[in-house]
Amino acid sequence: MNKHHEPTGTADEQQITLRSPAELADALPYLLGFHPTDSVVMVALHGGRGRFGGRLRLGIPRSPGEWPPVAEQLAECLVEGSERRGTRPDGIVVFLCQDPAEGESGRRVMERLRPLAQRLRLACGALDVPVYEALCISDGRYWSYCCPDVRCCPPEGTGLALPGTSVMAAAAAYAGIRVRGSLRDMEARLEPRPAPAGDGQARALDDAGAALVPRILGGGDRERVGAETLRLARVLMRRLEGAPRRGVPDSGAGELDAADDRLIGDDEAAAVILGLQDRVTRDRAAEWMEGAEAEPALRLWRALARRCAGPYVEHGAAPLSLAGWVAWSLGDEPAARVALGLALRIDPRYVFARLLHQACNQGMDPEELRHCLRRERAARDRSDPRRAARRPKARPIRPPAPRKALPPAAATRPEAPADRRGIGRRADRRPDRRPDRRTGRRGTRSGR
Repeated sequence: MNKHHEPTGTADEQQITLRSPAELADALPYLLGFHPTDSVVMVALHGGRGRFGGRLRLGIPRSPGEWPPVAEQLAECLVEGSERRGTRPDGIVVFLCQDPAEGESGRRVMERLRPLAQRLRLACGALDVPVYEALCISDGRYWSYCCPDVRCCPPEGTGLALPGTSVMAAAAAYAGIRVRGSLRDMEARLEPRPAPAGDGQARALDDAGAALVPRILGGGDRERVGAETLRLARVLMRRLEGAPRRGVPDSGAGELDAADDRLIGDDEAAAVILGLQDRVTRDRAAEWMEGAEAEPALRLWRALARRCAGPYVEHGAAPLSLAGWVAWSLGDEPAARVALGLALRIDPRYVFARLLHQACNQGMDPEELRHCLRRERAARDRSDPRRAARRPKARPIRPPAPRKALPPAAATRPEAPADRRGIGRRADRRPDRRPDRRTGRRGTRSGR
């Protein structure tokens, strides 16, 4: 990778300058808030000095046949999202992060993912936005798909910097920003119980489905089922709120999640999970996104996502989407993206998750959606004053202590050779042919 030695800002402007693939690779966890695993990450660069802009992450598709359409969709999403925020990217940096499988080397991972890197470069070039650097990170090393100079990017790869020793790590520590661990660790907090632990929950969902589905599909009891679902969800939130966990470090999250699970019975979880499959009920539940309601609601949605076991895995799209929404509303964008990404992995067509994921990735302000939900809630309260009187009074939340801002980071713009600009022509658009993975479904999912 060619270095670019121009200053990255004015004298009175603090910036972080990244001059090599090694510094780019080390900066990635601080850009996302966690260590991405099995992920495609794309970061937009703006201006002659390569200021970091929008970014997006997606799990690496397992089938190489999915790589061409996915590459096109990712490139379009990043470029169009940047344009909606006001500025078209001048370049893009691509990261492919994947651990080796058993018996596989990091270099083998790099070679296996090379066609995906090339597809991403072609897709970006077709939009007249060059890829300045594409890195594969695997097994503690990185490789560049763009740099042909073996002196800085040898075939055997280059070891990553020791954690906490880079300029980005120092700036993040100064700003009070921490990396939460790996993506796999964050996803584990939301994944269903494995067998046999989930067998009892699956039986409870069977029983709840037999009781609730006729009432929901019959039409006459649908609103009553929704009201019962929300009432039970509030009971569970109050129960969780009685076991506070503020200020607990991420290292203890697994034990505390297990404690939350013990507070919720299988029958209770089944009733709420099935009730949330109704779109209107789910949207009402989304109103618990701020104030004293937000934290217990987030804990409840995470716990319910872990209960969608066995053939009910797809029912997890609703609680996962709600968990992502509340996390985003609370300002925790990394956790929001993880939850929404899992919801879309379960059901790529789940509209609620798709819209939230797109808005979060585009850097929209969640206050716009909060305002709409508040307005709908107030309208219902005006039509039924008893509803507002029964609602528990929200306790004031102490605002977080201000922290120092992380100086803006900039990747130095390499002197890209002519053959790196506008690479290739745009491939023919292909419809999304991903198979519908909704199998083994029991119960009902009447809304998205």
